[in-house]
Amino acid sequence: MSDREPKTGQEMWGGRFDEPTDTFVQRFTASEAFDRRLAACDIQGSRAHADMLHSTGVLTSEENAAIQQGLSTILSEIEAGAFEWQVAREDVHMNIEARLTEIIGDSGKKLHTGRSRNDQVATDLRLYLRGEIDHAAAEISRLQAALLTQAEDHADTIMPGFTHLQVAQPVTFGHHLMAWYEMLERDYQRLLDCRTRLNVCPLGAAALAGTTFPIDRLATATAMGFDGPTRNSLDSVADRDFAIEFCAVAALVLNHLSRMSEELVLWTSSQFGFVALPDRFCTGSSIMPQKKNPDVPELVRGKSGRATGNLMSLLTLMKSQPLAYNKDNQEDKEALFDSVDTLNDCLKAFADMIPAVEAIPSKMREAALQGFSTATDLADYLVRIGIPFRDAHEIVGQAVAYCIKSDCDLATLPLKTLQGFHEAIEEDVFEVLTLEGSVAARNHIGGTAPAQVREAISIARAALAAR
Repeated sequence: MSDREPKTGQEMWGGRFDEPTDTFVQRFTASEAFDRRLAACDIQGSRAHADMLHSTGVLTSEENAAIQQGLSTILSEIEAGAFEWQVAREDVHMNIEARLTEIIGDSGKKLHTGRSRNDQVATDLRLYLRGEIDHAAAEISRLQAALLTQAEDHADTIMPGFTHLQVAQPVTFGHHLMAWYEMLERDYQRLLDCRTRLNVCPLGAAALAGTTFPIDRLATATAMGFDGPTRNSLDSVADRDFAIEFCAVAALVLNHLSRMSEELVLWTSSQFGFVALPDRFCTGSSIMPQKKNPDVPELVRGKSGRATGNLMSLLTLMKSQPLAYNKDNQEDKEALFDSVDTLNDCLKAFADMIPAVEAIPSKMREAALQGFSTATDLADYLVRIGIPFRDAHEIVGQAVAYCIKSDCDLATLPLKTLQGFHEAIEEDVFEVLTLEGSVAARNHIGGTAPAQVREAISIARAALAAR
């Protein structure tokens, strides 16, 4: 081997080294096994970079044409599963560049002019994550649309509202589903915010200080759909805030889906029986033939922990890194990719499942009739006839205690008995002690009255249609 001949496994950067990388170290430091999912984004960035190098005179027209054709061939090979990934080439970038040189010769070696793997991977990650955010946002919208349909169908369906998992006040099932919608709406907006901040292009920052070549960073940024180039070369290659922010948003979305899952698990139990899930979203027991387990919501509830863990991993990874790029950052991808996959899988599961959820209004109503859910309505009634709220609270508490001892409900008490707690109570009290009267009385923005639920649905549908 001559002094100028590259050593095995170090074809792309081995000039400074006197011996090849240890086989274990080569495998230990390689990332091609997982960062190959960035391949299409890497090729997109390389196309834009090559076009820019041509426009600034670094590449000839023939060289750029050869590079573009070679990259097309490589993308076809990858999509067909025919591309040969090599651990010795370390990562997605060097695998693609080495293959390009095999296909078109020395022109392929010129592609890396004016850039580094540091700004290259930062660009790839932003391109990749931008697409995944768009996909997740679309799935949230699909889930929200399904919730709106269910909420509209059940704007009048009465169920118990809970605090401390105890029956509190009657609400409508549609109102409860619209609460889920609002949680997801905040998630959708957070995804858009995250997308806005990540949509700047680090390409051209090179290793950390920029490059001496006459590059046009605005041109490459525009070609890839970025809002513009990043403003500081050091920060460009060192920044992973966008990945951390996405993982934070993903963790919060999964936290919301977990809360929804918990309610579905409770509601499908025989103790509640509020809803039923189709068989295709459930499994059975290997020993108990009667079981129908809500596995999809249970698994979503469990997967939320993965997203939280991935966020903690990235925060810990970045907390003590000096500027600019460090090899530590190779560890950002698996956590990020797992959050992407977990988020999109769980959103798909919910968006597919929610339209098929079957509400059981009779069970919901039966539960709402328990636990004195209209007690607050009786207190409000007393206030409206001139009794101070704290006194009204005491009176209703005494009435509830009486009902507990007598094993009856407030709505079933005779007027004479109610008047024994306060003589000002009249026949019209029974209008507020019914479930329908209770929900209808809360007829204001954000209230559970069916009219307000339908208005909220109308506003939400218009917002979805405008996306």
